[in-house]
Amino acid sequence: MLPRIAFGEVAFGRPAYLWLLVLPALLLAVWIWRLAARRADVRRLARHRLLPVRERLTIIGDLPFWLFLLAAISCLILALAGPQGPATTLRQGGIDLVILQDGSASMRVSDVPGGDRWQRSMRFLRTLGDALSWRNDRVALSLFARIAAPQIRLTTDPNTFFFFLDHLSDQPPFRLEDESSWDTNLERGIHWGLRLIERDEEMYGESLNAPLFIMLSDGEWWSGEVDRAIEEARGRNVPLFVVGVGTLGGARMPRFSSPNGVEERDPSTPLMSRLDRPGLQRIAEKAGGQYFELGRDGDRRIANAIIDSGRRRVRTLDVSEDAEQLYWYFLNSAAILAGFGLIFLRDRTELWIHFIGAGLALVGLGRLLW
Repeated sequence: MLPRIAFGEVAFGRPAYLWLLVLPALLLAVWIWRLAARRADVRRLARHRLLPVRERLTIIGDLPFWLFLLAAISCLILALAGPQGPATTLRQGGIDLVILQDGSASMRVSDVPGGDRWQRSMRFLRTLGDALSWRNDRVALSLFARIAAPQIRLTTDPNTFFFFLDHLSDQPPFRLEDESSWDTNLERGIHWGLRLIERDEEMYGESLNAPLFIMLSDGEWWSGEVDRAIEEARGRNVPLFVVGVGTLGGARMPRFSSPNGVEERDPSTPLMSRLDRPGLQRIAEKAGGQYFELGRDGDRRIANAIIDSGRRRVRTLDVSEDAEQLYWYFLNSAAILAGFGLIFLRDRTELWIHFIGAGLALVGLGRLLW
């Protein structure tokens, strides 16, 4: 919601209070008279007093304080009158963010700070969740290895999202004992991401939000028809943003154990796993998104960049006219003016008196407004 207020067309809900402006107007006339009298006194002293050194007399003394105070009182009276301005509000859609999280065996490699690649991904997703507004934005989560396992349908509830992160923070649900964990089928991941969007449309109708995919992976051992999946996503106007997890140096792969606990060595599985940066960059380019890399860019910067890209794809839904209450603008102006006026006070006793008076005035004003 983005309100635009027409300050030139301000109206007042309680115009009877505007008559109180007569009081600061009369006090302003007294202030002008006091200023003229002080100027006359300064000129008379300059002519008739003889001192061995030149005497410096301020031109207006502490009179600026009273001028600022009169302006603050005027703002308070305007606030009491209930100013309202016509506001044009643009209602915009949000983002449908579908997270495709790689859960294959290579994501258990510990070549990143603070744990393995999976745990590093979960920390980034927590930062991503904190960066979302959760007002119109929705998030879905799907895990994939050789098979895909959707976890969260599109939701605006952050508690659901963070609940799953809490229970997935240590390791993926794909077990190392299962052969399906030793493969990375991106085609299935994208397919189920699109299926989550389609299922939401079947249940609630077409979404007005801008959809986009975020894939977190190390890029190791792709299988499936990746190009076909990317073309399918582009046909639905869903860009794919890729976040690389891991290092170019890599580390040793975990050991595969059969269900009976016997370690087995698959000759087709390499001993080391490294981040496939070029492959991930090509995928992001083909899918109409961008490539980021954890550790090379800050988590908050990556999250904000992806969300900002999604925001640029959001469309304006409608425009509504409403009356916006403006008394807060006048209250803030009164406080600022009174604060500036205190700069010109030199007597500490007067300063405390004015502080106490301002506090009592704010209490009384609060009772009137609320």
